[in-house]
Amino acid sequence: MKLQLALDLVDIPEAKKVVQEVEAYIDIVEIGTPVVINEGLRAVKEIKEAFPHLQVLADLKVMDAAGYEVMKASEAGADIVTILGAAEDATIRGGVEEARKLGKKILVDMISVKNLEERAKEVDEMGVDYICVHTGYDLQAAGKNSFEDFLTIKRVVKNAKTAVAGGIKLATLPEVVAAGPDLVIVGGGITGEADKRAAAAQMQQLIKGA
Repeated sequence: MKLQLALDLVDIPEAKKVVQEVEAYIDIVEIGTPVVINEGLRAVKEIKEAFPHLQVLADLKVMDAAGYEVMKASEAGADIVTILGAAEDATIRGGVEEARKLGKKILVDMISVKNLEERAKEVDEMGVDYICVHTGYDLQAAGKNSFEDFLTIKRVVKNAKTAVAGGIKLATLPEVVAAGPDLVIVGGGITGEADKRAAAAQMQQLIKGA
C-alpha cells in the first residue's frame, strides 16, 4: 500500500517546501489539477527534478487526445498520468498505449462516473494501472465520502490496482486502510495540518502496518 500526497493549492516554491517536509513518508507526489492550470507542466518538471526518488503523478484528468497529453506529461517527468473514467474507451486505450511505450502508468479517475460498477469492469479490461474512486471537492462539501464507492470497485476490479481519494484524514484512515486499497491519496489531511511531517508520518505508519 502506497501513500500519495496531493498538492492542489500551492505554487511551485510552496510545493517544494511541503514535499521537503514530508518526503520521507510519502511514495508519490501528485501535482494536482489546479497547480497544472496555474503553473503548467513546469510544476511536474521542477518537482521531479527536485525529488527524483519520488514518483510524480500529473493530475491532468484527460478527457480527449490522451496519447498526446500522456506524451507531454511524460516529457515533463511524470511517472503517472490521470485519465477520466468518463472519457471515451478510445481515449483511455490511446493513453494506455502511449504510457506503455514510454514506461509510464495510467490512473483512471472515476469522479462523476454514474454506473461505477459497470464502468470499473470495462476500464479494468483496458490495461490501466490504477482505478481510483474519487469524491470530488464539491461532493465532500455536501458530506459524501469515497468509502462505499471504493468497496464497489474493490469487489469488481481484477487486473488494475485500486486507489481511493477525497477527504481522507487521519481519523478516517484506519477504515480506509482496512478496505485494502493499493494507493491512498491524501491532500488536506496532510497539507492542512500545522505539523505536516507528523501527520504524514502517522499516516505512513498506519499504511505500512496494514
